[in-house]
Amino acid sequence: MIEKKELICIGCPLGCMVTVELEDGEIKNIYNYTCKRGEVYARNEVTNPERIVTSTVKVNNGHRPLASVKTKTNIPKDKIFACMEEINKVTLEAPVHIGDIVIENVAGTGVPVVATCDIHRV
Repeated sequence: MIEKKELICIGCPLGCMVTVELEDGEIKNIYNYTCKRGEVYARNEVTNPERIVTSTVKVNNGHRPLASVKTKTNIPKDKIFACMEEINKVTLEAPVHIGDIVIENVAGTGVPVVATCDIHRV
């Protein structure tokens, strides 16, 4: 039996409604995408969904109390909550620089969490 999944592509600003047809968990057809990124996104989303996680961490003695952070690359979607648990435990000491590694290997994914802003010491 063919199962259809409709996904809104996040690969580009168009936000196409991409349809994936699956049979016994195997992709049989992907259609309604406008660009190649839509096909790639849909294939990945049904077989191995991943996301970049963005958040903030506390900063002591900085000109701002929080620093923005993100995973350097995508992580498995099912690791997002574990990732956030680790991020929420972090407190940095100013100064913080863009690209500083905040967590080396978040949630056992092998992916670092990095700072995405500069925080100056006060």
